[in-house]
Amino acid sequence: MSRIGETRVGSVSLRHPVMTASGTAGYGIELGRYLDLSRLGAVVVKSLAHFSWQGNPAPRLAPVPGGMLNAVGLQGPGIAEWIEHGLVDLERTGATVVLSVWGFRVEDYVTAAELIAPIASRLAAVEVNLSCPNIDHHSDGSSHQMFAHDADLVTKIVRGMGRAGMPLWAKLSANTTEVVTMARAAHEAGAEAVTLINTMRGMTLVDDGRRPSLGNGAGGLSGRVIHPIALRAVHEVHAALPHVPIIGVGGVTNGSEAFAMMAAGASAVQVGTATFADPRACAHVQDELDSLVRRRGVGDWSSIIGCAHGDGNR
Repeated sequence: MSRIGETRVGSVSLRHPVMTASGTAGYGIELGRYLDLSRLGAVVVKSLAHFSWQGNPAPRLAPVPGGMLNAVGLQGPGIAEWIEHGLVDLERTGATVVLSVWGFRVEDYVTAAELIAPIASRLAAVEVNLSCPNIDHHSDGSSHQMFAHDADLVTKIVRGMGRAGMPLWAKLSANTTEVVTMARAAHEAGAEAVTLINTMRGMTLVDDGRRPSLGNGAGGLSGRVIHPIALRAVHEVHAALPHVPIIGVGGVTNGSEAFAMMAAGASAVQVGTATFADPRACAHVQDELDSLVRRRGVGDWSSIIGCAHGDGNR
């Protein structure tokens, strides 16, 4: 199927606007048996810290109408282990790789950046996860989830991640009324783009209401059910900060929803929870988006980015 060419997210050129969303496709290689990873705009790997982390107690997933709840808790082997093994495997597929990074403290992100700097040429960008709702507190009391609610912390973390010496995308939350403020802080601190949004806080109960469905209690709500929230956040940030590139994520399950994200202001989109139902979801969204824009006679992606705002914000 013919395509209309690359899209740009700040200084990063992607072969297509559709990529995976962090945390929903493992470390990327797992999807390789179902689709050609080299065709995607990028594979965004599961968030990693500079240390290994065991994650949250089971159960970690719970279905809900229109989506799912998860409280996996960012389980992972650590950046150094992934560089030695996971990155090598992913590179063999020809995929464009984006590494997602998290931490409990500002210093954790700085250490992560120092680990990443020597391999910067092997990555397209680093997505700075400031907004996972499934990590409450470290044993020392430090909190991960509040970073995306605090402009000062956003600024400090993004500046610290600058030591990686490569393009940064700040992943922000809609679990705040200040998403524009956080996006502005991230961009002014050095993030080339912002990723909107992460999961929304939610909960379900089981056993006739006797206990939460997740071992962690609450978790992150994702899937089509949050698409209107994500679309609103993208639209709101693009309206206020039209010069800031956006990656739209949240409930994208088909080409029309991907197109809506771009019309609202996203330069690219990520497909996440849909891959749990269909590991080929990214490829299907790509093909549907290509078919849609071809029928509309679109000549390049930039002509649809922000088109829902009119010419003033395009």
